[in-house]
Amino acid sequence: MRSGKTALALVTTSFIALTGSACYAEIAVSANDGKMVLENGVATVRKEPLPDTVSIIELSGASPRVVAELSAPASVVGPPSSVAIAPDESFALVTGAMKVDPADPTKAIPDDKLTVIDLKSSPPKILATLQAGAGAAGVSINRAATLALVANRSEGTVSVFTISGNALTPAGKIALGDAKSGPSHAMFSRDGATALVTRDGDNRISILSVDGTKVEYTKRDLFSALRPYQIDSTGNGEVALVGNVGMSGGDADTISLIDMRAKPIRVATTISVGQTPEALKMSPDGAYVAVNVVNGSNKAKTSPFFNDYGLLKIYRIAGTDLVPVTEAKIGHWCQGIVWSKDSKAVLVQCMVENEITPFTFDGKTLTKTAPIAMKVSPAGIRTAEP
Repeated sequence: MRSGKTALALVTTSFIALTGSACYAEIAVSANDGKMVLENGVATVRKEPLPDTVSIIELSGASPRVVAELSAPASVVGPPSSVAIAPDESFALVTGAMKVDPADPTKAIPDDKLTVIDLKSSPPKILATLQAGAGAAGVSINRAATLALVANRSEGTVSVFTISGNALTPAGKIALGDAKSGPSHAMFSRDGATALVTRDGDNRISILSVDGTKVEYTKRDLFSALRPYQIDSTGNGEVALVGNVGMSGGDADTISLIDMRAKPIRVATTISVGQTPEALKMSPDGAYVAVNVVNGSNKAKTSPFFNDYGLLKIYRIAGTDLVPVTEAKIGHWCQGIVWSKDSKAVLVQCMVENEITPFTFDGKTLTKTAPIAMKVSPAGIRTAEP
């Protein structure tokens, strides 16, 4: 373990030496799980776990590249929205939903870690490691950078944190169903007055009211389809998109569009996309949504539902309709997606290949470019929300 940490420190130092400072033009933050691998279709703890890491990726320039890396708890368990970045890119939040069981190193158990990372220091550094709730998963920061929400999948709650500068203070928890309700990801509306929380354990999306630092469950839920998981909204905030991952039975699963303008808010459209939409992300201009369809690539090769590739699919958002545009093959057991600020590039994380695969997008076609090799498996990713 010592030699691994030493190597990581040297890598971080060399990246900073190349870049000269921590002032980047446009960044993504990737949370990488060193504990888990896929063995014959089963997520398994590595025999010799590696440190979890967080990578800072520079998106501007000729090609995306890792410019800094540090150790921090991360997890592939839960939606790949386990990262949030402040609107001014000054700090990032990373959750760690699972850790290796100290009593049985062949197993993973729920963790509650929330790490605050200073992105402006050179090199980036950890400011604080806080406790959220068991199974801390999807995390979001509001546009005013005054609140953060963490969905705790293993205890049925959402943790609330107030923000001052880059300092977070725990401000309580909101109970949503029982411990099996599976809160997965919390998303703020554009005006910050509402938050939506997916619950993959009991198949609903809960609506929270937000008034200053007061966050409450309205007791109203939306119903999209089986196991709503990652949720996202960008552009003018008039719609949100949610991926419904289904029951992993080989059936075609769905994504749903939520009309945020409707009074009350409602699910307006649901379409089939294929096996397991693990992640989705709207383009910053609000015109498109990219979907990572696992496509059975995480199943045992003997499974009748196995495919030797995943799919990155792009849909155009037309009012409350979703129109297919294009798709491209990607790797196995892929995770999070981010767009560049100009909505002309898409990056997708692939766990088995230990890489982040960039594509350019011209409004009609996806073109794969040189992948970014990662030392451990990339499991969650985010850019600053527009």
